[in-house]
Amino acid sequence: MQPLNLPQYSFKIKSEGQRKYIFDNIRKRYVNLTPEEWVRQHLIAWLVDEKKYPPLLIAVEMPLKFNRLERRADVVLYSGNGKPVMIIECKAPGIKISQKAFDQAARYNAGLKVDYLVVSNGLVHYCAKLDHDGGRWEFLKDIPDYDAARF
Repeated sequence: MQPLNLPQYSFKIKSEGQRKYIFDNIRKRYVNLTPEEWVRQHLIAWLVDEKKYPPLLIAVEMPLKFNRLERRADVVLYSGNGKPVMIIECKAPGIKISQKAFDQAARYNAGLKVDYLVVSNGLVHYCAKLDHDGGRWEFLKDIPDYDAARF
C-alpha cells in the first residue's frame, strides 16, 4: 500500500485468495483492505497513539440517517460523556480533497452536531472547528489532541 503522511504502524494483515484484509482494533475484526481503509486505520492509530484519543470513544463506520437515507460516517469520536464531538471522513490517497468531501461530512453533522470535522486522504488532512454561534467553520492547523479539544 501507498506510504501516507502519517507515521508507519504495524498492522495485522492477512490474505485470502486475491484479497487482503487488515485487522481493525476498534471493530475487533478483519476488514477488506482498500486504499480508504488503509487511510482510516493509519489515522485511527495516529489518533490513539499520538493524539491520545481513547479507543473506547471511537466509532468506525457509524450508521447515520440523513434525509431518510442510510449512511455511514467513517469515524466518529466521542467525549467521555458520550457526546459525538468529531466526524472524520477518509478518502483514498488518490482522491483529491474537495469541497464535496467537506459537504459530505457536514451533512452527517446535521444529526450529530459535532464541534470538529476532519477530512483526510492520508496525504493531506484538514480539520475545521464549528463556531456554533456564527454558524461558520474555522480551519485549524492541526487536529487537536484529546485533552486540548476540551471535550
